[in-house]
Amino acid sequence: MCRSIKTLRAPFVDEVGDGDVRAAALQYVRKISGFRAPAPHNAEAFEAAVDAVAAATQELLDRLVVRGQ
Repeated sequence: MCRSIKTLRAPFVDEVGDGDVRAAALQYVRKISGFRAPAPHNAEAFEAAVDAVAAATQELLDRLVVRGQ
């Protein structure tokens, strides 16, 4: 995976905002789809995928338990 990916879970970051989660989701969808920006006829599917990945990411972060905290 990319070296520039930011870790979004504790203990590596103090606070994760909605923007961080959305940026991670966008990066994932771009990587999987192979498109930096979708063509107009694919924009709806692209945005729906970003929304779904962001929601799944937030759910994961909310449910993770980090030992030692």
